[in-house]
Amino acid sequence: MKKTTKKSYLLLIIVIFFWYAQYVYIPFQTPYLIGIHVSVNMIGIIMGAYGISQFILRFPMGILADIKQRHKIFIVTGCALTALASIVRVFFTDGMGFLVGNIISGFASATWISFMVLFLSFYPKSQRTVATCRIIMANNLGMFLAFLSSTLLFEYGGMVFICVLSVISGVVATGLALGLSYPHKLAKPTPVRLLLTVFSNRKLLFFAFLALIQQGIQMSTTMSFTNQIIKGLGASAFVIGLSSLIYMLSSVCFAKIGSSPLCNKFCKATWITLSFVLLAAYCFFVPMATTFWLILGLQIIPGISTGILFSFLTAEAMQGVSRSVNSTAMGLFQAIYAIGMTLFPIVVGYLSKIYSLGFAYAVLGGIALFASGLYLVSLKTSAVLD
Repeated sequence: MKKTTKKSYLLLIIVIFFWYAQYVYIPFQTPYLIGIHVSVNMIGIIMGAYGISQFILRFPMGILADIKQRHKIFIVTGCALTALASIVRVFFTDGMGFLVGNIISGFASATWISFMVLFLSFYPKSQRTVATCRIIMANNLGMFLAFLSSTLLFEYGGMVFICVLSVISGVVATGLALGLSYPHKLAKPTPVRLLLTVFSNRKLLFFAFLALIQQGIQMSTTMSFTNQIIKGLGASAFVIGLSSLIYMLSSVCFAKIGSSPLCNKFCKATWITLSFVLLAAYCFFVPMATTFWLILGLQIIPGISTGILFSFLTAEAMQGVSRSVNSTAMGLFQAIYAIGMTLFPIVVGYLSKIYSLGFAYAVLGGIALFASGLYLVSLKTSAVLD
């Protein structure tokens, strides 16, 4: 068991470097693109490109991972792609360079299936929720360290230097991933016809849809256009970075809470419902803020959404899924929520151009309330939760 634990710790370290490489440039991506006169519409497309490549690849990759049972290969490939994506951004610093870079980053994130499935395989089924919260906490810690670096260094080194840090982290992650090993003997490949039965898993599909909404709102607000709002209120680059730091630090803390006995004192239904309501409040209040200091306080809310809500949605979706179809189920789950990561930023960019950013955020708030109501209805009917 101690040997297995050590193997899982190595994977957690790789996860930290992987997501550092993926997100170190994110706090300043939208302000940077606006600064070089990329249109709001195009920025929405650039942000959405990250999701579309995940949507295309994640389900096929999940099937392939279950057939081949070789998660290490996918993890090494994903880490290498994070470095390649930022190499493109270093040499092509315009909107097109970031578009291509985000597509490659999406390919890298598509391999997250193997990170998740391999890590969960180190733990017994009874500890699946705890294990899920742990790996998402490592995910959030990597993003937090990335945001901390960019906050402290962006004004001195600029976007190219930040992307170089991404390349270095991706290379380190790749090197560490080469040393990964499996917790047990590889299982026999599962026939494809059995893998496709995940499409009949109503619980998986339902929680994937809720995750689509949560991830879509996060990608459209905290990861992109909220930074534009903060900059419009006169914030410096340091304050923009600080805003992302507050979000990520709260994500790490709430992911830790999600894996603790303290969180279990309240039922998952309470956390899921409350988190969606708070996310709606965030969408309504951020465009109304008259000072960026208020937004800094509001950044705790998406931290709850990422740290607890997304962890619980993932755990609930995978509950009852047999080990033989784990990767396929995770691939389907991640492919579905990648639709939100793709469409929501594009829609927000379009609505901002036609109406206003405040109107776009209000629409997102309404969608979050819809998700909360839908979940409550499902609890009463037990239509998809059994």
